[in-house]
Amino acid sequence: MTSLATAAALLAAAVLLVPLFKKLGLGSVLGYLFAGVVIGPSVIGVVHEPETILHTAELGVTLLMFIIGLELQRERLWALRRSIFGIGTLHLLVCGAALAALAWWANLRPAGALIVGIALAMTSTAFALPALAERGEMDSPHGRETFSVLLFQDLSVIPVLALVGVLGAAAGGDAQTQAIGWPALAAVVGVVLLGRPLLSLMFKFALKCGSHEIFTAAALLTTIGLAWLMTTVGLSSTLGAFLAGVLLADSQFRHELEASIEPFESLLLGLFFMAVGMGVNLDLLKRAPFAMLGLALAILLIKAVMFYLARRFITGAPDRLARPTAIALAVGGEFAFVLLTAAQSARLISNEEGEVIALAVALTMVLAPLLWIVNDRVIARWFVASDEPPPFDRIDDPGTPVIIAGFGRVGQIVGRVLNMRNIKFTAVDASPDHVDSVRRFGNKIYYGDATRLDLMRAAKVEQAQLLVVCVDNTEASLDIVRLVRRNFPNVKILARARNRIHLMELRDLGIEAPIRETFAGSVELAKLVLADLGEDAERIDRLVATFVAHDQEMLDKAQAVFRDEDKLIALSKTSRAELANILREDAEADGRSDNLAPEQQAEKEIRSATQAT
Repeated sequence: MTSLATAAALLAAAVLLVPLFKKLGLGSVLGYLFAGVVIGPSVIGVVHEPETILHTAELGVTLLMFIIGLELQRERLWALRRSIFGIGTLHLLVCGAALAALAWWANLRPAGALIVGIALAMTSTAFALPALAERGEMDSPHGRETFSVLLFQDLSVIPVLALVGVLGAAAGGDAQTQAIGWPALAAVVGVVLLGRPLLSLMFKFALKCGSHEIFTAAALLTTIGLAWLMTTVGLSSTLGAFLAGVLLADSQFRHELEASIEPFESLLLGLFFMAVGMGVNLDLLKRAPFAMLGLALAILLIKAVMFYLARRFITGAPDRLARPTAIALAVGGEFAFVLLTAAQSARLISNEEGEVIALAVALTMVLAPLLWIVNDRVIARWFVASDEPPPFDRIDDPGTPVIIAGFGRVGQIVGRVLNMRNIKFTAVDASPDHVDSVRRFGNKIYYGDATRLDLMRAAKVEQAQLLVVCVDNTEASLDIVRLVRRNFPNVKILARARNRIHLMELRDLGIEAPIRETFAGSVELAKLVLADLGEDAERIDRLVATFVAHDQEMLDKAQAVFRDEDKLIALSKTSRAELANILREDAEADGRSDNLAPEQQAEKEIRSATQAT
């Protein structure tokens, strides 16, 4: 089959199967793996040499590691140091020891069993992070902990490969494998010391060229060049890409680099998973299906259970942190293939043993999404009752004049102004993670869901002069207003509105003047736009004042019909025509005869800047 036909088959399989798997709740990664199995040599046979595609697709993992490195500014690395070296070490030791014991029980030599245990303890960065991102959990506590452990594993590849060399020397293995330690260390030290100034010079030169394509080429050269350098000294290409990202994490080019690399990374990462699927040896699986599936399942369960127990009973982490982290880290990793290949070269394991273990690692990637499904639909329900945080903190304030419900970016600004005037307030927020974060900065805040009547009573809302509703979720905001209106009718409520519909919902509940959180900022932005387009300051003020007054008038009219979408759309169109007429009359009063292009452009700019407010 021609290369064009192969490319078409790869894209067709991805386009057809990945959306289907996402719709079924199985995740895009499993969709890519299944697509690879289908078009691979074991099924349809569209691709007969998946190794060729895998070599190209591994660039996706390399680019992923570069982007991960870009996110690691020095401050963030320092903040994660305990998780990286503490939890990361715990995971590798506990899971590696358990899996090494299993390998030794399966008659592998002690040295080979040790390396196999470490290899199987490794987790796929290319699998775990996209899976967490797809679930919206990258910024959760277990998402950050998973990232820290994966980062530790990336860093641990250097000493582990050196260990393979030492053990290989004792076993009479490949000389290249034995000599892997010092060149690797020298390469890493050289990159760390010289990389940043040299890379900064290159990117400054690329920017001077004034071509986005040259800048993208420089970004790819950095990633691929350092990846190649690491492979020449026997290390992982992903480590080189990661180091490149870390070196540029604090540079002025970070955001532009991320935007340039991300499209390539996403496409090639999908191709990587398809190539892994193509490489699954279904003949071996057919000969011993239960043994291979059992081995893969054993790896998943041993890693998940051992880390969960260690995290719960050695470090005392709660279930809501330990369990999702253990599941995210249970899958096998791409570094396992690197270590298994090195172990075979060092004659620590046989080729047949390496093939069986590699297939088991690939199968863990197939089974891992199912582990998430079992957790979400079955296991999580067993732990909810016993491990839920208390419904709310004990509130010891004697009663304050202001209650702030929701202490995010809006609530905190209100609180800071009140602190400035020494006005006491009680702040509550429904996110325990956010509460912990805010408390670290010295703020007094209570955990609790303000939609609960018992929390409102505990906060003594009936004694407050004001309840300020700043929660981000619109439904929760409306529920709080309804609750307080019904049970504490004498308390005045001020509320933040996320958008026009939310504002009208709040007004419908009796809130006289909800504050649109982005309206004032958007109007100020529109004024700056007009100024940069050459309008004089006096006319800008008059134009914006006209717009604000007209917008308020439209809100008053829309209040009566906002639950009828057709009428609301018709009113919006009529309102735009009215505003155009007002601007036209204003221009004629000024004696302008430029066919109103500036006014119409100004009206368009203001409407664009405020359409989401």
